[in-house]
Amino acid sequence: MPDYSSYESPFCTRYASKEMQYVFSADKKFTTWRKLWVALARAEMKLGLPVTQAQVDELETHIEDIDYKAAEEREKLVRHDVMSHVYAYGLACPNAKGIIHLGATSCYVGDNTDVIIMRDALQIVKRKLINVIAQLSDFAMKYKDMPCLAYTHLQPAQLTTVGKRATLWANELLMDLDELEYRISSLKLLGSKGTTGTQASFMELFDGDTDKVKELEKMIAEEMGFDAVVPVSGQTYSRKADSQILSTLGGLAQSAMKFANDMRILQNFKEMEEPFEKNQIGSSAMPYKRNPMRCERITALARYVMIDTLNPAFTAGTQWFERTLDDSANKRISVAEGFLAVDAILNIMLNVTADLVVYPNVVRQRVMRELPFMASENIMMDAVKKGGDRQALHEKLRQYAMEAGKKVKEEGLENDLIERVLNDPDFMINADEMAAILKPESFTGRSAQQVEEFVRDCVKPILDANKDMLGETAELAV
Repeated sequence: MPDYSSYESPFCTRYASKEMQYVFSADKKFTTWRKLWVALARAEMKLGLPVTQAQVDELETHIEDIDYKAAEEREKLVRHDVMSHVYAYGLACPNAKGIIHLGATSCYVGDNTDVIIMRDALQIVKRKLINVIAQLSDFAMKYKDMPCLAYTHLQPAQLTTVGKRATLWANELLMDLDELEYRISSLKLLGSKGTTGTQASFMELFDGDTDKVKELEKMIAEEMGFDAVVPVSGQTYSRKADSQILSTLGGLAQSAMKFANDMRILQNFKEMEEPFEKNQIGSSAMPYKRNPMRCERITALARYVMIDTLNPAFTAGTQWFERTLDDSANKRISVAEGFLAVDAILNIMLNVTADLVVYPNVVRQRVMRELPFMASENIMMDAVKKGGDRQALHEKLRQYAMEAGKKVKEEGLENDLIERVLNDPDFMINADEMAAILKPESFTGRSAQQVEEFVRDCVKPILDANKDMLGETAELAV
């Protein structure tokens, strides 16, 4: 039964997946601490310190059975979270109690765990992002030939196709994927650096043997699934790493907001819609409404992520010398919630892009309303080929276009530019010839080819390389 008398984060109750919530859970955090203590003990044993295989085995056996009550009670007494969990681990592993955390500082478990958590969270983001890209590319191919109005300044410009527009959304997400993959590939553990990053405690333990101190870090990194540790540090890894990762998430949020805002406008035009559930209620007061609620939620969450990127940026800039603790409280919230928000955004995008709705008749109707203006040059050149005077025809078209525009804007009537031209013998054109000119497909340029090339050259190699990740779906809580 939920506790309705205290605050619960909407990320947990409404938005983020259980998978992402687990990555930032206490269980994930503290079992990772214990895995790091096991890795440290194992490496120290192999490098000749007085740690036995039995002690390592005992630590390994008790990674999962965390006595949270004992740790919490101890923390009330000593006011130190790491030492409280060292104590609780020691209760479960009495034979290994004396070698837990040997030579390490709190950041050995805290910072290394944060890096591991961010790596695992980035992998979830990557998987979901690739699936969104896959769905958008499928949509682009399906509608690559369907002409629609393109807009500059949110005013009708020339034509594009429904599929070509979808490649604009997908291309920005590909840019985000490049950033994401770079962050994953370049992420490094803090390692075992000691209190101020000098590894002095480990030099003491290993009697000044530099090679063993360096090998210790290498062994720990390998056990935790990393190729390398940071080359130098203070007490912590550089907080620029958090800032860079959140900036990558912020970039993804920008792309998601662009997609969502475009969809919200298209839904207003009645050209496209996000999927509408069978029993969904659009408005409590207006039964006819079909609001773009999911795309609005993407916009809202994306705004949160973009603002959240400032948190680790300020933290990175205000760390004094080897470290200060003004990072901790902010970091616990900003990094976790940045990932939870992006997870929620991608869940919604997976849901929306899986079943985007297009209304071809509305799309065509809106094209044909504007096409006469766009086709005016083609009409003029057709008449010139038949012997007409270009300058005179240009002036007539200008006048007719102004008069037709006035009818549309001031009187609310249909665009009658074509009727005016057909009734003017100077243009030497009949209805059949005009219909051939007013074929929307003739005004989309290389749109369809661009879609094919983009999917073939840019998207398909990524989907082929990550085919084991495909097939993701998302059920939304609300």
